[in-house]
Amino acid sequence: MWTHNIAMSLTRRDLLIAAAASPLLAKSAFAYHAGPKQRPVIGSGEHTYEVYHDWLTPPSNISYGDTHGLAVDSQGRIYVAHTVGQGSVKTDAVVVFDQQGKFITSWGSDFKGGAHGLDLRKEGSDEFLYHCDTRRRLVAKSTLDGDVLWEKGVPLESGVYKDANGWCPTNVAFGPDGSVFVGDGYGSHFIHRYSKTGDYLGVIVKPGSQAGTVREPHGLWVDSRDGWSRLVVADRGNRRLQYLTLDGQHIGFVKEGIRRPCHIHFNHDLMLIPDLESVVTILGKDNQVVAQLGDGNPTNLRGASRDKYIPGKFIHPHAAIWINSRDIVVAEWVPTGRITLLKRVS
Repeated sequence: MWTHNIAMSLTRRDLLIAAAASPLLAKSAFAYHAGPKQRPVIGSGEHTYEVYHDWLTPPSNISYGDTHGLAVDSQGRIYVAHTVGQGSVKTDAVVVFDQQGKFITSWGSDFKGGAHGLDLRKEGSDEFLYHCDTRRRLVAKSTLDGDVLWEKGVPLESGVYKDANGWCPTNVAFGPDGSVFVGDGYGSHFIHRYSKTGDYLGVIVKPGSQAGTVREPHGLWVDSRDGWSRLVVADRGNRRLQYLTLDGQHIGFVKEGIRRPCHIHFNHDLMLIPDLESVVTILGKDNQVVAQLGDGNPTNLRGASRDKYIPGKFIHPHAAIWINSRDIVVAEWVPTGRITLLKRVS
């Protein structure tokens, strides 16, 4: 991969010459450095990033709606879950790109209007996607090609719901034993646990604001960085991260640098937090803030036209993932969607 300084100094003629000598090298350079030479640079030190707004753009027959979910598989393919925009010819709610940002395929019209949380898990030699559909109020497991293997609606056996109106799952997390944790972030604010085969196991966290309870558990992940597994919840309504045992007992909070956290993704010792209040935050192994990127808070630009967006500033980050060991992709909750690449500067 070209370093930032080298790539920024190359002319188009240089890249064409490079293409003749090494097509793969030139492809990478074009993928990350095509277009205007002056791009916003945010962060500092080892957490300095060049900003590529609208990096993942769907083909002309698909219009993004709110871009809600992101996942990356072991081959580097990036999956975007969106609600599908008005006037879109195709109604595919999952769009797939390669590591250079090139469109590969799309599928998932059943998720139109409700595509929200998107998480990936490797099970044996295979990988699967787990979807949270806020329109149909269900959790679904699919292959990477979009074949749905099972769907789970409201868990009436929990005894906490009268009907599906009180249930609206937003994201899932995976336990070391294969179990699946589901955050009912837009419903009644419980966290549920399922077996690896999808059998219902019970409520592990109840709604509230005190320790051990949650309000709007929008995202969640299992943190195993120091050798033991704990559930960390983006407790968005309470404006905090909360750590719990895998059976739901309170361990502690993380509040510094946290506003309205949406989800969580790990890269070795680093925890990545897309925050709805206009910033992407990185926490170190001790859960101290090491970077806050693209802070655009406060903002009133959710419904604004593209020309009103401020380069290098986020509006409403809703999902963020590392797509490799260095670079970050951010999806924003804006009506016409926006996917931004943060390319780490060497």
